[in-house]
Amino acid sequence: MNQVETALAAVAAALSIAIASIRKIGRFSQTTVDPCRAGFEQSPNGILFVAADTLRILDANPTLLRTLGYTREEILRLDLSRVFTDPGENGEALLRKLRDPNPRLPLQLNQICKNGSLLNVEIRGQRLDLTSQQVLAFTTADVSVRRKVEAQLLEKQQHLDHLAHHDQLTGLPNRHFLAAHLPTAIEEARQTSAIMAVLFLDLDRFKHINDTRGHETGDKLLKAVAQRIRSTVRTEDVVVRMGGDEFIVVLKSVRNFEQVNETAGRINEALSAPVPVDGRPLVTTVSIGVSLYPRDGANMGELLRHSDTAMYQAKDRGRNNFQLFSPGMDRKLKERMAIETSLRNALQRKQLDVFYQPIMDLHSNRVVGLESLLRWKVPGQGYLPPEKFIAVAEDTGLIVPIGDMVLARVFADMARWQGAGHTPVPVAVNISAVQLQRTNLPATLVKLAREHGIRPSMLLLELTESAVFERGESRSGESNEDAVSRLRELGVRIAIDDFGKGYSSLSYLKRWRVDFLKIDRSFVRDLVTDASDLAIVSAIIAMARHLNIKVVAEGIEGWQQLEKLRQIGCGLGQGYLFAKPVPEDQCQRYLTGEPLDLTVEQERQVSDFGATTGNLKVAST
Repeated sequence: MNQVETALAAVAAALSIAIASIRKIGRFSQTTVDPCRAGFEQSPNGILFVAADTLRILDANPTLLRTLGYTREEILRLDLSRVFTDPGENGEALLRKLRDPNPRLPLQLNQICKNGSLLNVEIRGQRLDLTSQQVLAFTTADVSVRRKVEAQLLEKQQHLDHLAHHDQLTGLPNRHFLAAHLPTAIEEARQTSAIMAVLFLDLDRFKHINDTRGHETGDKLLKAVAQRIRSTVRTEDVVVRMGGDEFIVVLKSVRNFEQVNETAGRINEALSAPVPVDGRPLVTTVSIGVSLYPRDGANMGELLRHSDTAMYQAKDRGRNNFQLFSPGMDRKLKERMAIETSLRNALQRKQLDVFYQPIMDLHSNRVVGLESLLRWKVPGQGYLPPEKFIAVAEDTGLIVPIGDMVLARVFADMARWQGAGHTPVPVAVNISAVQLQRTNLPATLVKLAREHGIRPSMLLLELTESAVFERGESRSGESNEDAVSRLRELGVRIAIDDFGKGYSSLSYLKRWRVDFLKIDRSFVRDLVTDASDLAIVSAIIAMARHLNIKVVAEGIEGWQQLEKLRQIGCGLGQGYLFAKPVPEDQCQRYLTGEPLDLTVEQERQVSDFGATTGNLKVAST
């Protein structure tokens, strides 16, 4: 039995004693020594006898007298209206209740003390028909302590509810709040025929900041981001932190699509500005996916799923933007997930292979290097080119184990060629920004070089402009520039891949030590027919010559392209005109040191590699 039940039992017992006392003695006298009168006098609860017709007080026990501060003579001159009050009822309504009490339904009233103070009490009453008169018997119990405890319990429960439905770091509502709130918001939108928008926000490259700066800095950034998001939307809109670096914004009663676009644009703009954390600015952006009720879903699950799908589309389109959901996105996401699942299986089952394509001296037709190229051999479908799956590998982090596999394979192949007595040539390996930032690449290369007896100077690392020029940092806090400098100290040479397609910042070329520029195939393709492409390629070659940087033209497929590149002074190149990528066991003819007979090479390609690539068809499991 708890404290409340114990108190109520005591009140009931006191009322029983009072009633028994009245019925037995039939009058009200201080001289009574009957056991029932003794119970009346010694009860821990207040007991009050009142005339039913006038509500004049007939008797009160010592407990009630002490509580009210009256003497017995003083209280006998009062009626009930001077002892009890109810702030929720007027006097007449309260008196009606007191005249016809229900012993099973206690009243919660304020007891008026002599000094004017109020005491919260619970009273139980019963009407008694005696021979001489009708009497109302009341017992009172002080419930102020109980009310205080109940208030404390309620406050604690509300605090626990707040903790359960709000994120402790940012103070925003959490996913539990969203699960309770969004269905209600959807129903309100349905009843009013209103448009509602669900925005799925995911910070771009937050994991990198968290890994390199530490979780404390990451937490401070998240708090600042939460405040900025909240400041860009209306008071009635809901901002939820789903967990990690994911947020949901629910826009209610949207007038039109333009309003959604404006809000998403404000969020993108607000989060693009540097965020000062511990006196140092941090730059983060956000990718936003948007779904609309009722167009894109009729329930919470559909709206969240479709906004999540649109968010991934925003990331695919370069991040720091927002995309509205369309049915085609859902199909693309399923294809992407299928590629990811199949790629994981391919890595475990060793279905990924490394091919090599020669890098040529355009004037002597000699092989001066090889570029390693990743290929995925899909059973029954042939080899899949990297552009079909590399983006998925980078987004999912699979590029790290794949990159480790490629490096290990390249060193093993170079050692095999060296052991067979072939003329060694440098081998180029493509390195992603993710590998540069998440792995200790110099340590990996030193380990592989020692294992296979190959000098690191035989390696040429190809980095995209974004990987080199972005202000990224490794987990140890080392910048991209520092990481590349350490690689150069090992003797590794550096090439900028797809030059001209990305940042193309000449100031970086001045500051950084770069050995090769690889001109993107999009400029080489129309070199002969497009004067602009010719001018761009010529300018790159002239600039690189003055900076003592060698130039490699990619994607050479025709004789006219080759001749034009020779004329404007391009020294190196690669492309199908010379050779298609081949497996390791077919590279020996590139390692003789002799010039390639291009006519023979092209005939071999037609016969050997007529169908070496295919389109990926992956199951959803």
